[in-house]
Amino acid sequence: MTIEINLTGKIALVTGASRGIGAEIARQLARAGAHVFVNGRNEQALLALCQEVSLKLEPLVFDVSDPKAVKEAFQKLFKQTKQLDILVNNAGILDDALIGMVSAPQIERTFCTNTYSVLYTSQYAARIMQRVHGGSIINLSSIIGRVGNQGQAVYAGSKAAVLGITQSLAKELAASGIRVNAVAPGFIDTDMTRSIPEDKYRERLNSIAMKRIGTPEDIANTALFLASDLSSYITGQVIGVDGGMLV
Repeated sequence: MTIEINLTGKIALVTGASRGIGAEIARQLARAGAHVFVNGRNEQALLALCQEVSLKLEPLVFDVSDPKAVKEAFQKLFKQTKQLDILVNNAGILDDALIGMVSAPQIERTFCTNTYSVLYTSQYAARIMQRVHGGSIINLSSIIGRVGNQGQAVYAGSKAAVLGITQSLAKELAASGIRVNAVAPGFIDTDMTRSIPEDKYRERLNSIAMKRIGTPEDIANTALFLASDLSSYITGQVIGVDGGMLV
């Protein structure tokens, strides 16, 4: 049996959508009928994505780590649509270092992008969603945010915080009909993972019970489910999409 998800008439915003997981999530939501605003700092990359497929994709260029820029972007979005049904907080950076080598600017940059941005965008999204008593906020965390990893204390901390934010917002916004869930990807085939040394790549691949690397589509399918009415009674959950990976 095939279950078709129909998001026609829905407005979505996907942050960090210029490539990889974010771009694929935007494609999937658009294929299901949503009008999707794709966010990033690289306008040319966003325009290329919007031209890539004949779907309802529209660029919204701003820096998610800048609270003033986030406020202005949401004001622009609301002025244009008066609506937001789906927010996917995907924007993030990975800057590994052993704790003895971590710098203050590195910590600030990572948390601003990976963590503070989730609070900034969720605040404005919730205000819009509360007008119609409904909506879905989907936050991208990581398997590293759940179990940690050597040399990734800063990244793990930023992504673990996303889990706490998700579960707190789920409790706070449930009465307004807004669902808040998180997706925790494992080892996913992106530009970043393709750039790691071959021995490290093999080591991580061997740690996956399903013996294959994940794809952006694997993550996007989960986001699509959480954005749809199929998950209408699900909130405050963290869904690991990692093929049984052990870290």
